[in-house]
Amino acid sequence: MNGAQDLGGQHGFGPIAPEPDEPVFHDEWERRAMALTVLMGPVGGWTIDESRAARESLPPVQYLSSSYYEIWIAALEKLMLERGLATEDELHSGRMIEAPVTGRPPALAADRVQAALARGGPSVREAQAPARFAIGDAVRTIRMNPVIHTRLPRYARGRRGTIVLVHGVHVYPDSSGAGRGEDPQWLYTVRFEAAELWGADTTASAVHVDCWEPYLEPA
Repeated sequence: MNGAQDLGGQHGFGPIAPEPDEPVFHDEWERRAMALTVLMGPVGGWTIDESRAARESLPPVQYLSSSYYEIWIAALEKLMLERGLATEDELHSGRMIEAPVTGRPPALAADRVQAALARGGPSVREAQAPARFAIGDAVRTIRMNPVIHTRLPRYARGRRGTIVLVHGVHVYPDSSGAGRGEDPQWLYTVRFEAAELWGADTTASAVHVDCWEPYLEPA
């Protein structure tokens, strides 16, 4: 979706100032925010793409004024409310008020978390059709303004590029993020000359974007 998270190429947000030796977590609550988000995924039955879609759907003012893990918690609350895992009163009070939802998978026990995180959730799937493109092919990204989650940034839509890598078939985030199933698609890395994206005034050289096959057409 064209949300506040899609900042590439926009003016007025100032320079990026990386924090030297930045810690993984700045406070204990951030550690807990990540743990809750990861552990609630299997309980709620949402995918990583649905989780990302929830974050992107936050109102722009809230999104841009929130820290990274504040966004995670707000999205988690939204997902839990949508699936009946909590009520507004419970979120405000921090206590369970209504009987818990039954029939849900249990949260991971503490001694199983490390192995589950190490195992991850691979998105690679078996190919059902040959790849449409190959390394070296000239392509153009489609122009779209989706209301659902997508991994194609606005600045790279309707632009010409060249296939430089073929990654195989992966879960299609646009479908997965909308709760429509995995719909696996071929995934490519596309090199875009910076001038194609930003115009002649840029000082950059090139930008590489991972693009699923439905984003692309022959140039």
